[in-house]
Amino acid sequence: MAAHGATLEFEYDEPARARTVADSVAREIGEIDDGRSRTTIDLEESVVRLEIEAADPVALRAALNTWLSLVDVAERTADVGDRVRSRPET
Repeated sequence: MAAHGATLEFEYDEPARARTVADSVAREIGEIDDGRSRTTIDLEESVVRLEIEAADPVALRAALNTWLSLVDVAERTADVGDRVRSRPET
């Protein structure tokens, strides 16, 4: 299938943030994959790496859009969690 591919790497200041993002998006591995694209995820220290393989450019574009959106949501959710945790208790 791997006629087309892309690697997305996201580097974070803290390994804990990378782990949070990786854990969030890893839940979708296998759920989103279909006959036209497949994705794997790897976490190394503070870097989350997504390897996307696709049968054609259209499937690659769709997979890239999906994974970029999922990572964006995971990052924004982690930011909200950080803000909530850093609030002084009342």
